[in-house]
Amino acid sequence: MKKQILTGILGLLTLSASAQTFKEWLDPEVNEVNRAPMHTNYFAFESVEASNGCKTQSANYMTLNGTWKFDFVKSPDLRPTDFFKVGYDDKAWDDFKVPAVWELNGYGDPVYVNNQWVWRNQFESNPPIVPTENNHVGSYRREIVVPASWSGKQIIAHFGAVSSNMYLWVNGKYVGYSEDSKLEAEFDLTSYLKPGQKNLIAFQVFRWCDGTYLEDQDFFRYTGVARDCYLYARNKTQIQDIRITPDLDAEYKNATLAVELTMKGSGTVDLELLDAKNQVVASETVKASGKKTYTLNVENPAKWTAETPNLYTLRATLKAGNKVLEVIPQNVGFRKIEIKNAQLLVNGQPVLFKGANRHELDPDGGYHVSRERMIQDIQIMKQFNLNAVRTCHYPDDNFFYELCDKYGIYMVAEANIESHGLGYGEKTLAKRADYAKAHMERNQRNVQRGFNHPSIIFWSLGNEAGYGPNFEAAYDWIKAEDPSRPVQYEQARRDGKTDIFCPMYYGYKGCEEYSKNDAFQKPLIQCEYAHAMGNSQGGFKEYWDLIRKYPKYQGGFIWDFVDQSPRWKNKDGVTIYAYGGDFNAYDGSDQNFCDNGLISPDRVPNPHMYEVGHVYQNIWVTPADLKNGELNVYNENFFRDLSAYYMEWTVLKNGKPVRSGRVENLNVAPQQTAKMKLDLGKVCNKGCCEFLLNVSFKLKNAEGLLNAGHAVATEQIALNEYKAPSMDLKNVEEVNVAPAETVLTENDRNFLIVTGENFRVEFNKFTGFMNMYRVDGVDFIEDGNQLKPNFWRAPTDNDYGAGLQRRYQAWKNPEMRKESMTQRVENNQVIVEVAYDMPKVSGKLNLTYVINNAGAVKVTQKFTASKDAKVSNMFRFGMQMPMPSEFETVEFYGRGPIENYIDRNNCTDLGIYRQSVDEQFYSYIRPQENGNKTDIRWWQMTNTEGKGIKVVAEAPFSASALHYTIESLDEGMHKMNGHSPEVAKADLTNFCIDKVQMGLGCEDSWGRIARPEYQVPYADYEFTFIITPVNNRVNLK
Repeated sequence: MKKQILTGILGLLTLSASAQTFKEWLDPEVNEVNRAPMHTNYFAFESVEASNGCKTQSANYMTLNGTWKFDFVKSPDLRPTDFFKVGYDDKAWDDFKVPAVWELNGYGDPVYVNNQWVWRNQFESNPPIVPTENNHVGSYRREIVVPASWSGKQIIAHFGAVSSNMYLWVNGKYVGYSEDSKLEAEFDLTSYLKPGQKNLIAFQVFRWCDGTYLEDQDFFRYTGVARDCYLYARNKTQIQDIRITPDLDAEYKNATLAVELTMKGSGTVDLELLDAKNQVVASETVKASGKKTYTLNVENPAKWTAETPNLYTLRATLKAGNKVLEVIPQNVGFRKIEIKNAQLLVNGQPVLFKGANRHELDPDGGYHVSRERMIQDIQIMKQFNLNAVRTCHYPDDNFFYELCDKYGIYMVAEANIESHGLGYGEKTLAKRADYAKAHMERNQRNVQRGFNHPSIIFWSLGNEAGYGPNFEAAYDWIKAEDPSRPVQYEQARRDGKTDIFCPMYYGYKGCEEYSKNDAFQKPLIQCEYAHAMGNSQGGFKEYWDLIRKYPKYQGGFIWDFVDQSPRWKNKDGVTIYAYGGDFNAYDGSDQNFCDNGLISPDRVPNPHMYEVGHVYQNIWVTPADLKNGELNVYNENFFRDLSAYYMEWTVLKNGKPVRSGRVENLNVAPQQTAKMKLDLGKVCNKGCCEFLLNVSFKLKNAEGLLNAGHAVATEQIALNEYKAPSMDLKNVEEVNVAPAETVLTENDRNFLIVTGENFRVEFNKFTGFMNMYRVDGVDFIEDGNQLKPNFWRAPTDNDYGAGLQRRYQAWKNPEMRKESMTQRVENNQVIVEVAYDMPKVSGKLNLTYVINNAGAVKVTQKFTASKDAKVSNMFRFGMQMPMPSEFETVEFYGRGPIENYIDRNNCTDLGIYRQSVDEQFYSYIRPQENGNKTDIRWWQMTNTEGKGIKVVAEAPFSASALHYTIESLDEGMHKMNGHSPEVAKADLTNFCIDKVQMGLGCEDSWGRIARPEYQVPYADYEFTFIITPVNNRVNLK
């Protein structure tokens, strides 16, 4: 193996060009050659008028996006070595877009690995050496004409993000080199370009370099140019860098704005601070040269927070006499970040971080994410009450930071460092001197670039890269460079160099213990928690019960925001979202561990996102004196009252609206509770009907990316509790009409038959199960199937992670050995009792059926556990009834409209919902359990004629109905790289009726399961429900 690697390296070194050594890509102490210094994110416009627009419209801007000539080879020793020369024949080369990644455009295969590197199946990692085999190289060429008007100006090339490195030539001359795939590389091309003439720009990109060892993030590994590329021109006299530091006084009222100018040359600079109405509120004209800081005083400015993202504009205009040389606008948000008494404060308030980690990925563009997609992401965050984002695990596109400034999102700005695959011990690069410079530079450039963004609340040194002197040095540098912000790093744990204790996947117990211990004086904000893989987020509310209880526990960042999978065609042409292992058998793979999103790759919210949006909401309603219509309304916001919202309320009687109203003026200050009185009308005495109060808070006017009428918070309160119906099944009797007779036929060898005036029910004598249920000529059980006990579900990703497909295996198809079957007729009703032994689970099962004269069936399922047996938990306790596929309409009174589970149903209100069976299925990227509903009062399945069944139970129950069998969604003992669109629909409607189904959990997806109160332990259970035939003439009220 090592011989292969070294042979390739030696071959490369013999090919070196005159001004470059080609050792750069293997030398961890060389991260750039001739790269321009990093500066804050700004653009220098030619005039004040131009500065009011977009940089792409500026005379100082020229895009390099578009079509380039492109050559792709599979290893460095095959790459062209003179392609950068003027006159090189590239006619046979392909046309390729910039920006774009290779692997989603036919050049190499996408690869997903969680940690370790793409080559892990073939080569042992040995930093800084990377393999030459499959180290693809892409070469780019393009001729451009630089505007003649740029003659005499400085011309800079900006390459937004290139993976993993780049060598650059202009007009045949070597310009420089850059590593760090997630920050822009800028080069001064002034001496290389010829304005007004054709110019050749050529660059070469390696899939891997020594820097790849610092880019072992848990995401798809793509290569190419990911962000915008362009040239920009500047006068020789210029503001080389501008840094702004806002601060507030001790009362968080008045402000100062420190403006640090680094000049190239000297000139007069007008500093003007403009408010949202474009009015100057502070200004100063300075004679600027060298590096110097100037301070503007601002009296009581509007403050910036995620709740109130008030922005000002600092306009720095450089002049030579009366001539404007350049204008730099910068957004300014006045806010102060502190840590006091183990709490992180924004403007003096201990805000809560309702966050998520966000990988910068698109299902079609990969690393290239359009501006429209970024805006969409911010809009979704706002719609679902997210107020914070961690840029995992690298800096994002500059535009995303601008959006967070504008719309109000707290940011953890993370450096592009993760060496997870080397572990956290002695092999970590955090302890290696040869990687010290790379650790420092990546952190320095992250800070230098993002310094001016008010949305950045704290810096992060990196992710899962061990701990050692390299991180300690980076921490010290940042604290000296930017004292205005805290710095965090997860691997520093509690006692290392981190201002925030930011663990990942700390369980409920650990969070509570830390929060209660006064010896710990760092805020607890989890950098990753509530792993949202597949059908997940069960128990999420319980995290927030702790956060809202303990002052130093201030929230966290869910892993993660968006499923990573690219849109792909399988071998049969079916469109899927692909994941690790779908592309070839050669590369490393961690299967669908890339799909942990609150939203799907195309930004459709996954069902669990609704739970997050509810738990993250900022307005809460609790009962005060319900008899008098009084409620408590709590405003969890820290900086805004509720005057921007109105409250709508509706009273439901047995799920149907009977009274409603609207409260226009909500006078509730931040962090305060106000009592409100509503005219709820008369609610009957306890036991009469179920009465519920639905409350929602909606925007009066459009705000940011949210439309007027958008609901920012909802709550449902019980006014009169539900009382389950009696399970005393009676015969149907009509006045002056003889009751229909129920007939039991026992002489058939195979079946026990029960018939009535218009129905037929059959029981298989060998199994004891009901195999026919026919009313008015319509079959309710699909031919060849039975109503059977069910203890299994198609394992979720969390189930697989905990090995429940093995641990609970006894319940998948447990032997139910029929011991006895008896039947009798009592009071014109047939009673069938079947007893089973279940030896593999050391239990006894009894099924009792009572059938009345109208064909209604009362079912009692009773399991008796052995007191001394050690048997695993079960997934569920209930029954499964495959029905003909014609039963397509579902109507139920329970929690909806989206799927929900016992530990993930806070976002779903009780109500009456009418849906199709197709709508019950949610296409998780990997097939698994889905479509469940909880707290069901009644559930009805009907065909197009309105004929079908209605189910009620002794207590609220769970149910689902899918055109998929459990078996078809179950990949067995191991995940098999399945995808929901590949699973064929069954020609039936699989109806599951459960007393209880186990919760989903969310602490992690690799071992921990649902909280104990949401599990279904091995124990005695009894479940009684009644199935009643219905048709379109039946009054369902």
